[in-house]
Amino acid sequence: MTGAIQSLQYAEEEGRLRRFFQRRLRNREDAADATQETFLRMLSLPATTIIENPQAYLFQVARSVASGVVARRVADAGLFAPGTDGVDLADDAPGQERIVAARQGLLLMARAIRELPNRCQTVFILSRLHGLPNGEIATRLGISRNMVEKHIIRALLACRKVRAELSL
Repeated sequence: MTGAIQSLQYAEEEGRLRRFFQRRLRNREDAADATQETFLRMLSLPATTIIENPQAYLFQVARSVASGVVARRVADAGLFAPGTDGVDLADDAPGQERIVAARQGLLLMARAIRELPNRCQTVFILSRLHGLPNGEIATRLGISRNMVEKHIIRALLACRKVRAELSL
């Protein structure tokens, strides 16, 4: 190791550097990489280099590394920013036809659920919309777990029937 690194307590300085980078970069992985980069730069100093205040020099190198990371982030963000040259970019948003078809399908599905007996509707909504486990639904409604499962199966069959009709 060089004289500058030898005069520093590595473990103590590593913790300080990591906290310094985490505050500046707000990313644990970037902080770890920047910490290693800083020590690498310190180790690459010629052995004959004399540094009066190694800790101050270490943090000066760290500020330089942090500036480089931020500059790379800004440059990378520019690469992936949407173009403003008037060229249409690919869009994952569904088209109007698909939106209308999905809304109609949702209305048909809601109608199928509304046509179920009240208890079956309640069980299905508690299970699928609220995510409650079957045991909790059974306890809430005062019915057996087996009955909860039967209600869910009945509702799912009704939904499957609507889905099959939409596929035609």
